[in-house]
Amino acid sequence: MIDPELLKILCCPETHQPLAMAESSCVDKLNQQIAAGQLKNRSGQSIKETMDGGLVRADGKYLYAIRQSIPVMLIDEAIPL
Repeated sequence: MIDPELLKILCCPETHQPLAMAESSCVDKLNQQIAAGQLKNRSGQSIKETMDGGLVRADGKYLYAIRQSIPVMLIDEAIPL
C-alpha cells in the first residue's frame, strides 16, 4: 500500500518516531468503530470516513490513517490507540 522506500523516511510529525504499517486486524477493528460512529481522532472529532490502512507510531499510541493510498499525517487527525 505504501512504497517501502517512502515508509523508511516517514516519521511521526509530532515526535519524529518511526512509523510501521498497521496490522489489517487493527484497521478492520477501527473501521468497525467508524461505521458504528464510535471513533474519534486526537482532537475529539468523530471520524466518518473509513481507512484503507494505517501507520502506527513506534510507541503504539497513535495511528495515522491511509486513505486512497495517501497517509494523513496531521497531528490532530491521528487516531489514539
